[in-house]
This record gives sequence, C-alpha cells and structure tokens, in this order.
Amino acid sequence: MSSQKQTYEYPFQNPDLPLETRVNDLVSRLTRDEKINLMCQYQDEVSRLGIPKYKHGTEAAHGVAWLGEATTFPQPIGLACTWDKDLLHRIGEVIGTEARGFYRKDPAVNGLTIWTPTVDMERDPRWGRTEEAYGEDPQLAGQLAASLVRGMQGDHPFYLRTAATLKHFIGNNNEIKRGECSVSIDPRNMHEYYLKAFEIPFVEGGAQSMMTAYNAVNGVPANLNPDVIGIVKQQWGMNGFVVSDAGDVLGTVDEHQYYETYKEAVAHTIKSGIDSITDDHEKSKQAIRDALEEGLLTENDLDIALRNTFRVRFRLGEFDPEDRNPYAQIQESVILAPEHAEVSYEAACKNAVLLKNSSNLLPLKADKLKKVAVVGPLAGVVYRDWYSGTLPYAVTINSAVAEKMNNNVLYHNGCDVVKLKHVASGRYVRLDEEGKLLVDAASPEQAAELEVTDWGWRSHTMRALQNGKYVTTDDKHLSATADEIYGWFTKEVLILDKDEENNQLKINTWNEHAVRLDEDARVAETQESGFEQADLFEQEILVDGLAEAVEAARSSDAAIVVVGNHPLINGKETMDRPDITLPESQLRLIQEVHKVNSNTVVVIVGSYPFAINWVDEHVPAILYTSHAGQELGNAVADVLFGDYNPAGRLNFTWYRSVDQLPDFMDYDIIKGKRTYQYFDGDVLYPFGHGLSYSEFTYSNLRIEQDRIPADSTVTIHVDVTNNSDVAGDEVVQLYVRADQSRVVRPLKQLLGFERVSIEARETVTVSFTLKAGDLAIWDVTREKYVVENGTYTLMIGASSSDIRLTDKIRIDGETIPPRDLTKVTYAFNYDDYEGVYLDECKEGRSCISGIDTGDWISFHDVDFGEGVASFEVRAASVEGGTIEIRLGDPEGTLIGECPVSATGEEQKWHTFTCSVTGAAGSSHKVYLTFKGNMNLSWFRFIR
Repeated sequence: MSSQKQTYEYPFQNPDLPLETRVNDLVSRLTRDEKINLMCQYQDEVSRLGIPKYKHGTEAAHGVAWLGEATTFPQPIGLACTWDKDLLHRIGEVIGTEARGFYRKDPAVNGLTIWTPTVDMERDPRWGRTEEAYGEDPQLAGQLAASLVRGMQGDHPFYLRTAATLKHFIGNNNEIKRGECSVSIDPRNMHEYYLKAFEIPFVEGGAQSMMTAYNAVNGVPANLNPDVIGIVKQQWGMNGFVVSDAGDVLGTVDEHQYYETYKEAVAHTIKSGIDSITDDHEKSKQAIRDALEEGLLTENDLDIALRNTFRVRFRLGEFDPEDRNPYAQIQESVILAPEHAEVSYEAACKNAVLLKNSSNLLPLKADKLKKVAVVGPLAGVVYRDWYSGTLPYAVTINSAVAEKMNNNVLYHNGCDVVKLKHVASGRYVRLDEEGKLLVDAASPEQAAELEVTDWGWRSHTMRALQNGKYVTTDDKHLSATADEIYGWFTKEVLILDKDEENNQLKINTWNEHAVRLDEDARVAETQESGFEQADLFEQEILVDGLAEAVEAARSSDAAIVVVGNHPLINGKETMDRPDITLPESQLRLIQEVHKVNSNTVVVIVGSYPFAINWVDEHVPAILYTSHAGQELGNAVADVLFGDYNPAGRLNFTWYRSVDQLPDFMDYDIIKGKRTYQYFDGDVLYPFGHGLSYSEFTYSNLRIEQDRIPADSTVTIHVDVTNNSDVAGDEVVQLYVRADQSRVVRPLKQLLGFERVSIEARETVTVSFTLKAGDLAIWDVTREKYVVENGTYTLMIGASSSDIRLTDKIRIDGETIPPRDLTKVTYAFNYDDYEGVYLDECKEGRSCISGIDTGDWISFHDVDFGEGVASFEVRAASVEGGTIEIRLGDPEGTLIGECPVSATGEEQKWHTFTCSVTGAAGSSHKVYLTFKGNMNLSWFRFIR
C-alpha cells in the first residue's frame, strides 16, 4: 500500500511547513505594486498566487455588528459590571462563532479580524464613548478583556477562531478634538495605569491585533508612538499586526498637522509599527508609492508589515484545507443559535447592578400587587448604539413586566404629544403620505401629532404618531421618515429653545442649523446656525406626559420609572457628555411619581455613570443596567420580580457631581485624585458596589505565607457564607495597599476578583493567587518597574468601600535608592509638578512644556553628597526666562538661578549652565521653579 504525497505550487501553501517559512515565502513572491495594494484595510486579491480579497475590521463590541441580524449583548460597560471572566469567555465564543458564520456567508467582505475589545482606561465618566470600554480599573478591564479575547480567538494551538483587535492605543478618553489633541501622560500614570489594561489581554489573553488612537500622547500622534514597537511588539511579544484607526494616518497631516505631506505621514506610520492603514485607499496607496520613490520607505518596511498581517491570516486558516482547521467547519447556521440567546439573557441579567434597596422593596411580589405602573422614556423601547448589531428581536421592560403582572400594568412613557403651529403664518404642521412636514394645515384637526422626548440639554426627538416614524432631516427638509434614532450623525435630534410660559419654541437641527419654512411651505433646514435664524412655533399640548405618568403611578401599588440616556444623544463617539446628571425632565418625572407612590423603583438604562443624588436620598430602590440588547426587558423584569438574584458590581466610581472631577483633559489620575484608587472624597456609589437579595458574610481569611520575595506569588483564601434563604452570586474582591512607599500610592488597588455562586446557607472558599509583581510601581529614578520592600495590607470585601477582612503581608523587594541628579535626568521623570504638561522633544523622548511663570517640577530624596557646583540644562524658549533651583518647596532656599536665553523657537534646543551653592547632603526635595515660558528636556548637576 502506498501513499501519495501532497504537492504544492508554492511553499506557502504547504500547511506542514513552519508558519514563518510560509509567511516569508508568500511575501517574497509579491511584486511591489501588490505589496502596496495589500497595505490598507481592504486587502486586494492577488489571483496569480491564489490570495483572496480580505477585509480587516469587523465590528463586534457586544455582538457582531453591521452585517445583519446577530446575537447582541449588553454594552461593554455592562459586560464589565458582570465581573464574570467565565461569562466574558463564553460571550467571546459566541461573537467569534457568529463572525465565522458571517465569514462563511461572504469571506471577501465579512472578515475575521474583529475590532474589539475597547480597553481604554476610563478615568473620566464624561467620555462620550464610555459605553464601549470596561471601566476605570486596569485589572478589571484587562482581565475581562483577556477572557473575551480568549473566547473569540479559541483554544486551538495554531488556528484562530477570529483575531481580536484591542483598541485604542493609547490615552484615548476624550472626544473633544480627538483627532488633533495631545494628552499629557507622565511615566508613572502611563506604566501603572494606561498601559496595564492593554498588557493583560496581550500577555495573558494572547490578542493578535491592536488599533492605535486618534489622539497624540505627549505631542506624538498615536500612529507614530514608539511604544507600539518598543512595548507592544517587543516587550509584550505581540506577534500579530497593528491597524490605524479610520482616517488617522492622513489625519497626521490634516488634523494634527504633524507632517506637511501624506508621503511623510504614511512612511513614518509604517516605520512606527502600523501594519495596516484604515484610511482613504487611493490617497494612502499613492502616498506609499511617493514615499518609496523618495526613499522615505523601503520595500523591506512593507515586507515587515505584510508579514505581520499575513501571519494572522495564515492562523485564521485562510490558506489551508478546511479539514485541518476546526473553525473552518462553522456554518452560517450558527448565527442566532438558540444557545447564543441564552448567553445574551444571562449577560443581561448579570450586568444589572442593584444600587439601592431600602426596606427590601425589591423583589416585587407579583401575587401581592394588583397593578404596577411602568413609566418613563426608556420603558417601552430598546435602543442600540453605534456599534450594536442589528437586534433579531427586542424585549422592552414594559412588555416583560406586563407578562409578570398578567397585563395588570399601567404604562406611559412620560412624553408629551403636541401639535405645532407656525406663528408667522398661523398654519399648522401637517404630515403628508410620504412623511414630509408641511405647514399648510388651516385647522388643528389636520395637524400632525408629534410625541416629543426630552433628552436633556435642549436635545429632543419627535415621533409622528400618524406613521410611527421619527422626524429627521436630509440636510434640506424635515420629514417623519426614520424608523429609529440612529446613524453616525444622529439627524433625529432636534435642539429646542423653549419658551415654557408661552408654549412656544424654536428649532435647530442636530448640527445647530436653524429650522424655518421654505417657499413651498415645507419645514426646512437652513445652512444658518442659531435660534435667532429659526422660525417661531407654538405648541398645543395634546397629552401631558408627566401628568399621565404620575396618574398611572397614583393608581398603582408600585411604580417602576425607567430613565437613562439614548446611546447616540448627548454623549457618543465624537461627542462628550455635557454633565453626569440625568436630564432635568427625567429627574422631575421621578420626583413627581415618588410623591404619589412611595413604592417607587427607578431603573436606569444607561451608557455611563450618573449623579443621582436626589434619587438615592429619596427613592427606596434603584437598579442600573446598560443598554443590554435583545434581552433587556426579560432580564430587568426577572431581577425586579426576584426570578434572578442580582449581583452586578459597578466598574466605575459614581461621583456626586462634576465638581468632584478635575479638568476633563487632565489625564493624571494620581495628582488629579481620579478613580477609586486615589479619590478621597465622598462618592455616591463606590467602585465595586452592588447589592443582592442574599446576605453574605466573610470569615477565616488566611494567607499561605506572610512573607514572600518580590518575584514570587502567594495564595489567599477566604470563606464566604450565604446567610440567607436565597441562592445568589457574590463578587469577592481583593484589594491591596502599600503601607509605606517612596511615592504616592493608591489608597487601594484591585488585584483579584471572583464571581461565585453560593447556595442558600452554604459556605464556599474563594482563593486568590497574588503576584508580588502586580504591586510594582514605575520607578522614575531608574526607569523600571520596582516592587518596593515593605508591608502591604490585604483587603477582601464586597466593594472598594465595603472591606470585610484585612491582613498584612511582607514583601522582600527593593528600597529605591536616593536620586542622583548628577546623572542626566529627563525632566518628565519628576516626582511632582505644578502647571506643566508633557510634549514631544524633537531631539528625542518627551519634554516639559506649557511652562509659565510660577510653574515647577520637583525631584525628591536627592543625595548631593559632598555638594555640587553647577547646573546644566537643555531647554528651548521663544522669549527666554529663568530657572530657579530651590530646596524644600517651590519657594524654598534658592541655591541657583539659571538664565535661559531666547532660542527663538519652541523646538530649538540649547544647553545652559549656572553655578549652584549650598547644595550638599541627602534627602533633599529639589524644585525647578520657572520664570518665563520655556520647554525643558533634561538637566544634571555637576560636582
């Protein structure tokens, strides 16, 4: 019996060869033009080599998006509220499996490189894209993202189910001028906070791809960030590929104005580690050709990038027989599998956070209630965000509660229904058969009835009851033709300037263009901005939504008020939130309902945290859920009526007011006292908070070793008992605090969490493995991670503020030596500062910038030994100034003054020197206090 050996035309087609051999062979066979045509998001077909078309970038933030109906899950902010690593793994499996189904349907369009998860650190709840990420803590975000990644990519040793793309690297937590701004992040914040959330899903999750951000960091656009190669690819060992965000490579010229030409931008982007360009293809490809012609790029630069992208394509099984790849067997029929809907329901239940439950109002007892009022603008609808998939079905909270109550429900959305009369003409707004809004009705009987929803901050939507459509604009005329409030530009938003006393209003469109009549009596959008350009309308209120909702509550045994946000209004991609409160109209609805029914439950369906101080003070029960997709209503109703015992936990600090937050663009969480790690004020709800219908007690904390070396681990055990008659989940949280340190350390730091199910009256043991290395800080004096020698307090509890048990452990680490400022010291490695920010130094690395008179930077625990005689500094200044060298504090003992002459340009660097006196001994705090405007790169003292 003989066997015939398989032959292949090219070595790269042979699946038995080593991966790198195949990758190198394929890339070596490409012509220069073919290489150029493979450098963008939509990779061209190379028919002569049997390389098919391929698209990088299928969206799947919480379910496969934009490809048709797919299983949907809660928004990522809600997924993070589950604190459930196993669940995130299973959600990843569903996303990856359905992505394979869509790939089977159309492999040229439905790619397997999935642009999720978003692991940007959310240091501020005002970020418009808060819904997309996993909260304010790098361990929580990183561990959950790693679990999702593992689920998406699968567990085969070679083949990938899909390839996960982490985004957006790095420091992306604002939408204001995101394409042109630079954020200032010093080394400690960068290494201990912002990078950590990416490191975990790369190192532990094995993520195969990453997307860079729109913003610059310390003056350098993210697509040029040296950390892409230096940290992500080299230190973390990421062996896949990096993509740019949509439009940001050409944006290096157009928005950042960092380079003058596209050829420079593209060349330096590719050299900086970007392997695939998500931008205008023709412009990008021509820029690559120009860069190659002028020697800004070499073909080898393209080879490096293409090896990275094809390495992943090979592992996706694209070039191999299907019978070798277990994921290639997945068929289109897996999309919307019933078992996927079960995971969606579980996730929707687990994402719910019970914020308050005084007097055990919840769970509601359906058999004890004759009637329940369900009111509020989010009670009867399920919204989707920009990155949501197309929902196969949607269960509203109202319909699910009605099923629990055998339809003994009084429902009202609390929205007014109005008719509009054009004041100048005296005619009413009418709707024709095509949905056009015309002002030609002589009598109110002919007028369109419009349901108006107030989303706060003047943003409203209108829905015509005649056809059920939302009023929108085609940038010329307004018409009721939109099936939903949706789109990159949310054109269903109308900005209303109301005169409540006279029931009159003026209208601006979503982009603040004035609305008035045109010559054909159509309601038209002008190209002029401002209410002064808009026509005046009078509104006749047909239904007073507030009064109807209050009456429903008055007539019921309990009232459920459902409020929150629309995911595409007043906070979304390209738009940060104006505040963190609920809209005034929603707060008033809650207040008025509570007046007439003390058994009021508030359900917040939201994309971000809210400051709900009055609600927390007065309303007995409050439940939070993200926009949870197809199973939203079922999950909320099951929680409210006790068919599911809630155990979600907040992944965010819920502040009482924006007054507790620093400037929105301040990225320094340490000095700005941001997040639970550093904030020392009074919060509304702490990080990790969430209640249950069960009662849990903690006992018997034991640590296997009370002293460990810095390169070791320790196992910690705690017993958790369910003291109630109701089975439930508890999220056990491990925090650690350094008892002493050279620097300001977190008040507490999450280093472990487990969501465990515990039967009634049962006790379970929960164990954590703590790595001493997770307690490392970035030592700015030596530019490396250090685990400090000393004692650390271990805290185990139910939230960051509900600590049940504590103990201590000794770690034999390092003592950071005194600073030696006679060595060249980069100014950005300060210990403290006032007023300055970080920018790029064109000579290399970052510099201190934004300096004004009175600003300073300081360096602590300095040892001058027997003394120093002079001071040398590298600085640039347009007009010149002086650096005062002081000891102790910014106005302390003056030991030297260094004049900085005008260099004429901010990046024209000169070296300056001066003498110093009285600088000897140890334990000094050295302050460089600035007089005048300048940039500072490095300095040193000379003996």
